[in-house]
Amino acid sequence: MANTKSVQKRARQSAKRALENRAVKTRVKTARKAVASAIESGDKEAASARLRLLSSAADKAAKRGVIHKNAASRLKGIYTQRIAALS
Repeated sequence: MANTKSVQKRARQSAKRALENRAVKTRVKTARKAVASAIESGDKEAASARLRLLSSAADKAAKRGVIHKNAASRLKGIYTQRIAALS
């Protein structure tokens, strides 16, 4: 364990941030799976609705620095192309 008070505090902060970041990443992964399942079923309207949720979650994660902004953009682009290919 850490010896000084400042290092102990830093360890607490790091653990707290790790939990918050994991929750944000999980939110993005869940939204991603929802879009993928809607695309698999062939429902374009449901997929578009879920894509909006994925875009929001990815943008929020990028804004917080949990994922890179280009990674969020890439996610949105990949699923937008897949939905466009449904028609």
